[in-house]
Amino acid sequence: MAEDKDITKETAVPDVEEKPVVNSEEQNDKKKDVKGEEELSEEDTKLKDDLEFLVSTLKGKDASLYLGSLDQLKDSIKNSTSSMTAVPKPLKFLRPSYPELVSVYESWNDDKLQSLLADVMSVLSMTYSDDGKYDSLRYRLLSNEKNIESWGHEYMRHLALEIGDVYNRQVEKEADESTPEPDADFNQQDLVSLSLQIVPYFLKHNGEADAVDLLLEIEAIEKLPQFVDDTIFTRVCQYMVACVPLLAHPDDVSFLQTAFSIYLSHNELTEALNLAIRIGDESLIRSVFDATADSVTHKQLAYILSAQRSSFQQEDVQDIIGNAHLSEHFRYLAKELNLLQPKTPEDIYKSHLESSKASFNKTSMSSAQQNLAEFIVNGWLNLGYSSDSIYSKDSNCVYKTKGDGMTSAVASIGSIYQWNLDGLQELDKYLVTEDVEVKAGALLGIGISTCGVHDGDVEPALLLLQEYVTNPNSKLSMAAIIGLGIAFAGSNNDELLGTLLPVAADINLPIELSAMACLSLAHAFVGTCNGDITTTIMDNFLERSSDELKTHYTNFFALALGILYMGQGEQVEDVLDTISAVENPITSAIEVLVNACAYTGTGDVLMIQDLLHRLTPKKDTQDEDEDEEDEETGELLPSDIQGGLGLGLQDLPGAASTGSGEQATNPEDEDIEMNDADTATTANDKTKSSKPKGEEEEEEEEEEEGDDGKAEEDSEEKAKENSQAAELAFAVLGIAMIAMGEEIGEEMSLRHFSHLMHYGSDEIRRSVPLAMGLISVSDPQMKVFDTLSRFSHDADLAVSMSSIFSMGLCGAGTNNARLAQLLRQLASYYSKESDALFMTRLSQGLVHLGKGTLTLDIFNDAQVLNKVSLASLLTVLVGMMSPEFMLKNHSLLYYLNSATRPKHIVTLDEEGTPIKASVRVGQAVDTVGQAGKPKTITGWITHSTPVLLGHGERAELETNEYISYTSRIEGVVILKKNPKYTEEVN
Repeated sequence: MAEDKDITKETAVPDVEEKPVVNSEEQNDKKKDVKGEEELSEEDTKLKDDLEFLVSTLKGKDASLYLGSLDQLKDSIKNSTSSMTAVPKPLKFLRPSYPELVSVYESWNDDKLQSLLADVMSVLSMTYSDDGKYDSLRYRLLSNEKNIESWGHEYMRHLALEIGDVYNRQVEKEADESTPEPDADFNQQDLVSLSLQIVPYFLKHNGEADAVDLLLEIEAIEKLPQFVDDTIFTRVCQYMVACVPLLAHPDDVSFLQTAFSIYLSHNELTEALNLAIRIGDESLIRSVFDATADSVTHKQLAYILSAQRSSFQQEDVQDIIGNAHLSEHFRYLAKELNLLQPKTPEDIYKSHLESSKASFNKTSMSSAQQNLAEFIVNGWLNLGYSSDSIYSKDSNCVYKTKGDGMTSAVASIGSIYQWNLDGLQELDKYLVTEDVEVKAGALLGIGISTCGVHDGDVEPALLLLQEYVTNPNSKLSMAAIIGLGIAFAGSNNDELLGTLLPVAADINLPIELSAMACLSLAHAFVGTCNGDITTTIMDNFLERSSDELKTHYTNFFALALGILYMGQGEQVEDVLDTISAVENPITSAIEVLVNACAYTGTGDVLMIQDLLHRLTPKKDTQDEDEDEEDEETGELLPSDIQGGLGLGLQDLPGAASTGSGEQATNPEDEDIEMNDADTATTANDKTKSSKPKGEEEEEEEEEEEGDDGKAEEDSEEKAKENSQAAELAFAVLGIAMIAMGEEIGEEMSLRHFSHLMHYGSDEIRRSVPLAMGLISVSDPQMKVFDTLSRFSHDADLAVSMSSIFSMGLCGAGTNNARLAQLLRQLASYYSKESDALFMTRLSQGLVHLGKGTLTLDIFNDAQVLNKVSLASLLTVLVGMMSPEFMLKNHSLLYYLNSATRPKHIVTLDEEGTPIKASVRVGQAVDTVGQAGKPKTITGWITHSTPVLLGHGERAELETNEYISYTSRIEGVVILKKNPKYTEEVN
């Protein structure tokens, strides 16, 4: 083989050397000429000659031949446009004659002949039209010929493209005051009417995307439903809904409303309901229920609403919407999956697998704190099962904790009996005790056990808790307020508004009570823009002193405002204007959080860029001004002046945690300043000694006043620092909130978070793990929790604790084995650090939430945002911005309970009795725009219901034995027997 290669090389060399050197351009021209001559076969030559003859006939003076020649031209072009893999030969051969045909058109006076020629010219101009002239569209509008479909798909697409370009140009001209004159060649009404001729053609020929895009370009998407029939409405609506995250307001809302009207007109009620919830318009939900009188369909719609914690009222199915059957269905699931046996925290800690060193240091966490973690974890582990192995053995076990720990220990009973009103009897015995903390825990537990359950007119939680709201003991009052917030999340209950609003508005009460009252009201009225609550929150900002607003509870006022306007988009503008008028350092932080809540889940790129800009280190304004002056003079600053102006390393983009506004100083300058200060002090003392005593006293008083002024300045400076820290933390969380629900946005935000951890300030670094946990909640992606695992060993303990907690959020309710192993290793690593170990235990409890049957996922399969779940998660994350605060106020952790929901599929018959059905469960596949009927899931496994669903999983019925009342097999699904089903015989 080697010899063959050598021979080849030897023979190849002379061939290369013998080739003549030819100019490449000349060579290409020659090839083209030869190729052109070779390609023209006899048939092509005849076609070219015939076409040229027809053009010459049209240029001639015999008008009687014009009509026949035009018909022959049209026929020859149409017969060649069946395949558009290359430019058709008639268009190619007629291209040189295009200018001549333009002259012919202008010279004719007969309207009929002009219309026919314009029809042909419109097609010919596809290969000739110059940029900006849009001849194809212009001649189409000049022609009166109606049958434009006959010219083929490529011509229709070309027309649609030109219509979009022209329409956008006209809109820009109208917006530009300098050129108010509209385009004389094109009328907007003509463009719209032509588009409405093209859209039906696209829809008939599997061009749903082209049809939707064209109507989007001409701002007429609401005209689409009249063209959609039963065969294509599903594909059209799927494409429209998939486009929503990529559209700006108000196009996104108009797309959802148009898809809703199409689904409703074609009786696809469950999909229409999902879109109505997503739009957030109760009148649309009402129209879905009014579209059918079938009671079973109403039940199915009610189960979808109940999963979203909707406040919608429908008399015949109000018990279903109020989650009255949730506990029954959940325990049925647990029974079928053999999960009724209670588990203990030790079952998930698996301390025997930890290193012997960790076991030896097991007492590093105080027994009270250790027991507290055990109670909270026990509540999450057995959440909703109505039984456990700790409280059942010893009802006085809550006294193993101390102080406020007893509150959380008793509240954990409510967690075990969540959704089950029987829990009220278990908690009742703790209400009669003299211990304030135990009694407060019972009040909080009542709220947790009735979380999201509203059965009829009687609200037991409100009856039991409202009398404690104004209790003089702040602990009882606080527990009752938080309990009401958890119990009535998303309910829009007016009676609750009347109960809590006076507490929220009373500025004489401690700020923590008013903040929690505002937050509980916001949870109850999430996304409603309630004016009374908004006014109350703003009054707290305006009327409370700056000293009061320095606490961490101020962040909850901001969060309450954000929750009220969650998902409301532009409706938040008026509130932002009001906030900007408040003279307080925290206003910028409030604006960031409220804006992020209003646009949550939209994927708005411009808003994310704005938040990233806020997170970039900035120089002082004075430094920037001096930089600009030096740039104008063109002089470079000496290094010592640069040091004095703070242009050191900390102002570079890669600065880690120096914070904005820090200035680098020259050591020599510091010495000079100190010497000057000493000299000034000495001189001042000499002056004092030479003055009379009265004057000395006056000067001392002035100095004291100066000291007071300095203290006030320091206090203001500290307030600014706190508000700036809150602004940075909110900006990080805001990125996660806006990007969530959109795959590409989530990927990009995770990249940004990685950069922020390397280059951000301390406040940013403490918030990044929380944002990562939020964007991947109950979705244990390896790349996310491995990154969090690295951050959990950070030198800053606050960063480590935030990371540990976020690991729990990522794996919430998944029983993820890899994550459980990492947390066990962290328990060994932090065996001597009690607070970090406490946080690790909480995360272990979250990973095994409900023994793996529950989820904190914010979106369902239809990509509908669950506002109640998101509000609950944000409450805990805002508290976790300061882990020390959360460790002291651990009862706030129970807000997570209102975010939990079962991730199951339970199938019922039309009477509401559970039945078993075979379903395939697999990873969901995006089928938007794909041809034919592609599979919507991949890698499926067949199960018999009830069954659990993981993140990103989808289910479908395996056989046609049953017909589903819903298009998505998720949650509680009602089935009816298929009368046409015949069992297959093997």
